[in-house]
Amino acid sequence: MPLSFNPVKLFRGSGTIDLADKIAKSYGKELGDLRVSRFSDGEIQPFYNETVRGCDVFLIQSTNQPNDNLIELLMMTDAAKRASAHYITVVIPYFGLARQDRKDKPRVAIGAKLIANLITAAGAHRIMTMDLHAAQIQGFFDIPVDHLDASVIFVPYIKALNLPNLTIASPDMGGSYRARTFAKFFNAEVIICDKRRKRANEIESMSIIGDVRGQDIVLIDDICDTAGTLAKAAALIMENGANSVRAVCTHPVLSGDAYMTIENSVLEELIVTDTIPLKYSNSKIKVLSSADLFARAIANVNEHGSISDLFKID
Repeated sequence: MPLSFNPVKLFRGSGTIDLADKIAKSYGKELGDLRVSRFSDGEIQPFYNETVRGCDVFLIQSTNQPNDNLIELLMMTDAAKRASAHYITVVIPYFGLARQDRKDKPRVAIGAKLIANLITAAGAHRIMTMDLHAAQIQGFFDIPVDHLDASVIFVPYIKALNLPNLTIASPDMGGSYRARTFAKFFNAEVIICDKRRKRANEIESMSIIGDVRGQDIVLIDDICDTAGTLAKAAALIMENGANSVRAVCTHPVLSGDAYMTIENSVLEELIVTDTIPLKYSNSKIKVLSSADLFARAIANVNEHGSISDLFKID
């Protein structure tokens, strides 16, 4: 039985409908009644159609584009606070603006820190998210952060493929730690694709650090945006003698011509989670659900259990 005596209520934002439905089903509870009205100019106004007074409230919404998703989440949080919710946990499967985690050039904002401030100011008591672009973003918050690890979703799938010569790869230097962490589950070697950018979303050159000949390569990344990096890395890997190449990315942002880029690439498949709903179907994209992981994490928060225990893989 839950240790909390406060009723638990789950609500979804309009940008994360399918995943929230699956989380609620896995948790064993119906989603609460949250409505969003819109003015004729597009302004939104979320409101709870049931009481949340004294409740432990979990608000589920990814903050991918458009920005309405973020504004809606902030207003959902503020509305819950003003309606006297006891404890507000904001569940953000994909934390948008996470790539803006530092000043990498003069006179730019640190977007991830700004979003952290806004969510906290809106009234959140706790944050739950998965595979942040940079783990140090947890330090931008002065409230507890439950940082879920999607490897517990991906590792069983990769193991089931029984790839004979598995090697893990990072599509850039920044993802090398993530690739090495993933490789430990398979006792596999790691190779790195070193890329240089002209500007955001535009690659100038790329080279491979390591030997891929005769190997079955799995590229590991947290975000797939335009898919240009993955497609270029996959092509370079195959040109250097790999047997096969596929990619694992937690968050399928997939903007611009990404779907076409993936379809026309040498990737055998792109394995993603459902933190962001796909806009189109694609024969090469395999979606694994994160709903059970989030449902177990919500249960553990409510029962004051361990979050790290969720990431143990046999």
